[in-house]
Amino acid sequence: MITHNQQADKSIADLRIDYSQASLSETDTAADPVTQFGKWFAEAIHAEIPEPNAMSLATVGSNGRPSSRIVLIKQIDETGFTWFTNFESRKGHDLEQHPYGALLFHWVALERQVRIEGRVAKISHEESDAYFNTRPLCSRLGTIASAQSEIIASRELLEAEYAKAEQKFGNNPPRPKHWGGYRLFPDTVEFWQGRRSRLHDRILYTLDANGGWLRQRLQP
Repeated sequence: MITHNQQADKSIADLRIDYSQASLSETDTAADPVTQFGKWFAEAIHAEIPEPNAMSLATVGSNGRPSSRIVLIKQIDETGFTWFTNFESRKGHDLEQHPYGALLFHWVALERQVRIEGRVAKISHEESDAYFNTRPLCSRLGTIASAQSEIIASRELLEAEYAKAEQKFGNNPPRPKHWGGYRLFPDTVEFWQGRRSRLHDRILYTLDANGGWLRQRLQP
């Protein structure tokens, strides 16, 4: 007799897609990973993928346990990959203890992934202020109202904190000191393109001691 759980397991095991949209070779890729990422990111936007800037951010806590969550990338340049968050959140505490992170972009419609690892540091106050002031008013007030990752008894209490912030600051809420940007400085970046028969293309960039990038193909 097959139980409901066994039926569910069987259907999950049978889920598979044979990827066939594109290929990736060493000669297809740019000399540095930021340029290559920009090319793929532009193609993800052109393909109208929902939230192409959404990425998984993985950190490690003081207890050695990893955790991950989806955040939105807000700036990409030759220095690194930048996002914004509450410094007192779980990820903020993790990065205080272990200032390294791993990012993962997964663009399903293009059968692509990008994995990025490196050191993480807070950006300058000026950069955080500049971005904070571009956010919608409701987002700025929400940042003040929410003690991210802390337990709260009810939704009503959270909304009451938002109302207090709205009443106190009106249309000009200041950036709280506990909120701002982090930048990941990549030292390894992997571009993954799905291929038939699970023989996927994987091109790895590794930062060398002189600041240059080594490109290598990985087995799938």
